[in-house]
Amino acid sequence: MTKNVLKLTLLMLLPFANLQAQDFPVYEGTDLGLTYTPQSSTFKIWSPVAQKVTLRLYKEGLPTPDNKDLVETLEMIKGEKGEWAITAQGERKGLFYTFQVQTTEGSLLKEVPDIYAKAVGVNGVRAHVVDLKMTNPSGWESDKSPELKYKTDAILYELHVRDASIADNSGIKNKGKFIGLTETGKTFKAGKVKATTGLSHIKELGVTHVHLLPSYDFFTVDETKIKDPTYKKYNWGYDPLNYNTPEGSYSTDPYNGAVRIKEMKEMVMAMHKAGLRVVMDVVYNHTMFGEESYFHQAVPFYYHRTTPEGKFSNASGCGNETASEKPMMRKFLLESLKYWLEEYHIDGFRFDLMAIHDIETMNVLSKTLHTLKPDVLLYGEGWTSGDSPLPEPQRALKKYTFRLDKIAAFSDDMRDALKGSVFDHKDRGFVSGKKGMEESIKFGIVAATKHPQVVYTKVNYSKEAWASEPYQCINYAECHDNHALWDRLANSNPTDTEGDKIKMHKLAQTIVLTSQGIPFLHAGTEFLRTKKGEENSFDKPDEINQLDWARKAQYAEVFDYFKGIIALRKAHPAFRMPSTELIAQHLKFLDTNTEGVVAYTLNGKAANDKWKNIVVIFNANKEMKPINIPKGNWKVVLDGEKVNEKKPKDFKGTQYFAPPLSAIILAE
Repeated sequence: MTKNVLKLTLLMLLPFANLQAQDFPVYEGTDLGLTYTPQSSTFKIWSPVAQKVTLRLYKEGLPTPDNKDLVETLEMIKGEKGEWAITAQGERKGLFYTFQVQTTEGSLLKEVPDIYAKAVGVNGVRAHVVDLKMTNPSGWESDKSPELKYKTDAILYELHVRDASIADNSGIKNKGKFIGLTETGKTFKAGKVKATTGLSHIKELGVTHVHLLPSYDFFTVDETKIKDPTYKKYNWGYDPLNYNTPEGSYSTDPYNGAVRIKEMKEMVMAMHKAGLRVVMDVVYNHTMFGEESYFHQAVPFYYHRTTPEGKFSNASGCGNETASEKPMMRKFLLESLKYWLEEYHIDGFRFDLMAIHDIETMNVLSKTLHTLKPDVLLYGEGWTSGDSPLPEPQRALKKYTFRLDKIAAFSDDMRDALKGSVFDHKDRGFVSGKKGMEESIKFGIVAATKHPQVVYTKVNYSKEAWASEPYQCINYAECHDNHALWDRLANSNPTDTEGDKIKMHKLAQTIVLTSQGIPFLHAGTEFLRTKKGEENSFDKPDEINQLDWARKAQYAEVFDYFKGIIALRKAHPAFRMPSTELIAQHLKFLDTNTEGVVAYTLNGKAANDKWKNIVVIFNANKEMKPINIPKGNWKVVLDGEKVNEKKPKDFKGTQYFAPPLSAIILAE
């Protein structure tokens, strides 16, 4: 479509931008998209503004010159609630299909897959007729998610599918693919150090959930070129195209829509067998395109929010934002999430820029998903990238997390308290030498809940509790956005020794992993992951983004430290109490009267821990600090260097000298 034709079409569609949601009928059925059987295939879309809808069936997944591969053209029949449907008799498996909507005389929209498409061909430009039953790997019917008793038992590990295996030293055969994360027993060896990689590494580390960056079909990577060794295009995947199909570049054959489905299921099943649950990063808040998005081509302007001038609003910072409050967009979100949960056995969802979505919709989604899977994990970013026409009190903002039903939000309070503001690359945080961050660290330790000893006026961002229960708070020091923690410390503390920066790094993540709430780790942090100073690596090459397994061998002691802290958290429920009431009653901060120090006690017995009492000390100073502690017969389980629960040293006394830049855990 040329620019002039597109501009003319948009002018013809502008009246639709001023229509309100109540002006549209709501289709209640759950059969939008393709309903396939070997005997017939029924195609159905919702487009109440259409005067005519044409379905085309093709042999190929990519358009050919003059559409020479066209097999059949069918005119669809309009229903009572804006739906259009047609049933094609006979076997249609293997064919590709598109829809084309005509709204008014002369306004023919683009030919696109339907927004509910569950299989697509290469680059997602045509939907694919597949038999979903044939995409199930052997043993899929008996696949089960590992147990999750409480949401606070979760330890999240954020991973990009390609990053996990693409490095030459990963030892993985299917590099950059879903099934690369099914390969086990792969190692990298450096001298006498032998390090596991890929799935075996994640299992060895001990986390409970693998949070996958977008794994649905996104736009930027050209799937026709993935076997070309000179093609270096990379993307995180926050450019959504087809929401209900896996990404083709992560499959061994992007031309066959069934292959990517089967291989993603194989990956999920392999993770479940390894004791890992799987979280999908979902980006329903915007579409890759505005005017040319598949949503806009079905019902112009309906699925997006608009300004009073009829333009796309842009709270996402990506050119448009979707309208979750509209009934048919809410319906799409709900059915999409249910599909991933039921068809792919997904265990949780992370919502990108969650605050673009309205609270009512998020609670509807949560209620349905928790009914289907009571231990599903739901969390997201409680902010936007710009203003929105959606009234502020209706947005799923971090400060309104307490109004969300069993949904968590990321704590930027804790993130920036630990290492400094992400908007000032030289700013320091608690672990890197900034004073006055103690109250913000305490706020993170209690998982943004109400606690009698937190002085909220001194917290960096939030001036009151925003989590009603600890499982509503995701604590983290880094994620895919902004600098990796190791690179950030290089920026903020350039004159410090590597040894001191390692201590800062370990201290930051120890605070995350021992705080109440749900801890979140960015993949590779356990061996000091670096992106070579890149702050925003969303489209940078593998050389920047890949997990370099040589670092695991190089920093084996750091990896062992992380492994030990994770095991400690999993073994001791005192670090993951399930209620605000328990935390308020049984976590007591000590009055240290020392800048750069936060210390507290935990009543282990009250949390059903095998330890009676626990003392935790965080010393972010470069000097040893004496800390007054309760009298007891203590065991030094963490001495700042490593975890030693089997043969800990004894400590008796009421004053403990915490080493510089260290975390200390004493148990009774």
